[in-house]
Amino acid sequence: MGAGVMIAVATGLAGCSSEPEADVESPGVIVPGGPGERASVVDEGQASQHRRAPRVTGADVDYMRMMIPHHEQAVVMTELVPDRTDTERVRSLAERIDVTQAGEVEAMEAWLDRHADAVDGNDGHGGHGDEGGHELMPGMATPEQLDQLRSAQGDEFDRLFLELMITHHEGALTMAEDYLPQGVEPTALHMAQEVITTQTSEIEHMRNMLDG
Repeated sequence: MGAGVMIAVATGLAGCSSEPEADVESPGVIVPGGPGERASVVDEGQASQHRRAPRVTGADVDYMRMMIPHHEQAVVMTELVPDRTDTERVRSLAERIDVTQAGEVEAMEAWLDRHADAVDGNDGHGGHGDEGGHELMPGMATPEQLDQLRSAQGDEFDRLFLELMITHHEGALTMAEDYLPQGVEPTALHMAQEVITTQTSEIEHMRNMLDG
């Protein structure tokens, strides 16, 4: 047998006798749990699913359901402005609040359409516009206060509108700040932070208007 043939045979035997490589198990991916929950370890495929579909908790849904009617009342108050004051600063403020909060209501309702059913014990919108729940939300104007606002004109209207809206905004801040430590879903958390940022600035502006 020639030297070339012997090398070829030896190479072939070496290839046949080599052991197959052992499968190396993936160490897995750590996925954080919700508030008060332990993290879990899942394989890479499951981890990608977790990233694509963030968890939603009852705290996320409850915040949206409460903030919607809270914002809706602010819009009701701003709609009274054009017929009751000629003060341009009040008109401009009311228009800005109306546009911002009406837009946020639409975004929150769309969020609930996507996520509310994922939370056990919650379905649909849960009657977020129920008047009976208003007393549970900080900063909400009472029916008597709204009637007083509707009856006011000129400088009296300006003062009452600003005072009620400051209280209303402060209530929204309380709700958002209470929710943030409990929330999980990123979009809901972002919306709550936007409420804090926007309405903190508006409160300062309204107080300056009252002082001026």
